[in-house]
Amino acid sequence: MPIVTKPLDNQLALVTGASRGIGAATARALAAQGAHVIVTARSAKALEDVEQAIFDAGGSATIAPLDLTENDAIARLGTAIGQRWQALDLLVLNAGTLGSLAAVPAIDAKELAAVLTLNVSAQVALIQAFDPMLRRAAAGKIIGVTSSVGRKPRAYWGAYGASKAAFETMLGAYGDEVAEISRIRTAIVDPGATRTAMRARAYPGEDPASVKPPETVAARIVALATAGFDTGHFERVEA
Repeated sequence: MPIVTKPLDNQLALVTGASRGIGAATARALAAQGAHVIVTARSAKALEDVEQAIFDAGGSATIAPLDLTENDAIARLGTAIGQRWQALDLLVLNAGTLGSLAAVPAIDAKELAAVLTLNVSAQVALIQAFDPMLRRAAAGKIIGVTSSVGRKPRAYWGAYGASKAAFETMLGAYGDEVAEISRIRTAIVDPGATRTAMRARAYPGEDPASVKPPETVAARIVALATAGFDTGHFERVEA
């Protein structure tokens, strides 16, 4: 019988925030297209469930449970992955935290610091940790997951929106820095209204069935990973 090849065969992908929602759906979709997917999040049990779903579908994955906000956690992750694999083909920066929705004068300073730590500082640390492996890939890609409030301010979303605006700026700057000296390309994806736990927290009265499932967003991320894109690419995923 002929060998069936897949678009992402022999590629390595790392997906953060992969224990549920968009991250988990993206990990499963990437594995279905042939990638070996490293999935990371805080919950080992949830990651094991994602890994098992990938295995059951005939794919391959490695779990890496850790808290991205812990000191040296990202550096340890980068070292561990770099010791096992030569290059990283795709980094999906999906992990993030919402924080509390509050008017700007009422934002809690400690909570703001926590939101910025995960949504900005940890993302920069991930780029720094995996820059060498991305450079060694045939066509390294970073896809960052953002929110519309990072581009258009909305009442009570100041903390989260500011963190996403900063994240987009950091990823875009990195993309410009490496565009002419490497094969690395960066893109931003705005999922739009999607059926996730974060969405449920922000809109507790919303019928989850009224918004698209995370698999719709995952399909667009996989399409970008497969087809490629120019640095600076941005798209919003519609239903």
